[in-house]
Amino acid sequence: MNSNEFIPTQPVVLGFDPGKDKCGLAVMGLDRQLHYHQVVPSDNAIATIDKLRQKYPISLIVMGDQTTAKSWKQQLQQKLSEQVKIVLVDERYTSLEGRDRYWQMYPPQGLTKLLPKGMRTPPRPIDDIVAILLIERYLNRLTESVNEL
Repeated sequence: MNSNEFIPTQPVVLGFDPGKDKCGLAVMGLDRQLHYHQVVPSDNAIATIDKLRQKYPISLIVMGDQTTAKSWKQQLQQKLSEQVKIVLVDERYTSLEGRDRYWQMYPPQGLTKLLPKGMRTPPRPIDDIVAILLIERYLNRLTESVNEL
């Protein structure tokens, strides 16, 4: 373990963007501090989530509510070593937002900078960025409901 690595003690949220071949994972604190993000093969997703739960105090899994959500939610509940609350959030437009966020996190270099924003394609899968957006949507929903009180 890197001695500079900060392991949070406060509960964190795991974002999960499941797919047929690959899944995006992200771990973020309620303070919106990003601790981890990675794209993993779908076959390794549950094992990776179990490992992340050993490392981070994950209190909740947030995942998108689209196509494969129900079957993945069921798999997680059956196969994870310990039960955890799973919340589904609206994942519409997250792929488009994910592309924009990718370029914010990793500004284009070289010739890519010259391309119009809409024509830039990230050089790697962005499922992990989508997982970050899902957590942010969940946290925004929490903040909105607190502000309405």
